[in-house]
Amino acid sequence: MKKNTFRHFFGKLACTSAALALSCLALYATPETDRSTRSNWPGCGEAWAAAGKDQAASAAAFAKAYQVLQHPRCMNCHPAGDRPLVGDKSLAHPMHVERGPSGLGKNGLFCGTCHQQRNLQGKELPPGAPEWQLPPADMPMVFEKRTPRHLCEQLKDPAQNGSRSPSQVVDHVRDAPLVLWGWRPGEGRTPVPMPHEEFVSLMSEWAKKGAACP
Repeated sequence: MKKNTFRHFFGKLACTSAALALSCLALYATPETDRSTRSNWPGCGEAWAAAGKDQAASAAAFAKAYQVLQHPRCMNCHPAGDRPLVGDKSLAHPMHVERGPSGLGKNGLFCGTCHQQRNLQGKELPPGAPEWQLPPADMPMVFEKRTPRHLCEQLKDPAQNGSRSPSQVVDHVRDAPLVLWGWRPGEGRTPVPMPHEEFVSLMSEWAKKGAACP
């Protein structure tokens, strides 16, 4: 083979290997790095273009899912402070209820005192679901006032999300009873408007295509 043919062949081979890991590496690659790689390895253009499309699709999927994460049914349990929020207007929880070290409340005002395993029947009576609580104080997982990018970076950071991988984050939003409650919040509360299946599909696309952030 001619020298250029060898170079083209090994360039494509390198691209194939790189594409397998691109979902992770591209999170840190800069546009300058991409341009350099494309110029140094003939035949890589298609692989980089495909990876770029995946990253764009991943970020776009999260941007749509972000609407759910900012809905009161989700955001009220992920406040910026230590007081949970209530209602469609996300008001501070009455009785000065606070997060507490483990997320279960403090000073005798514990979540499980009022919030049972299911919604109490009647308008604006305490809602309920298994494991009703806020995230713990050492990992508060704040949604309130987070930009799409900030919230995305937080959700995929094991140091901030309970040591979960992106795929495990998807498992959580698909299966956790307290998450599912947002679609069945009881009388007097607006459920999450996006179908749960659509939300999970968007989060799955986000994770599978590289967990890219808007």
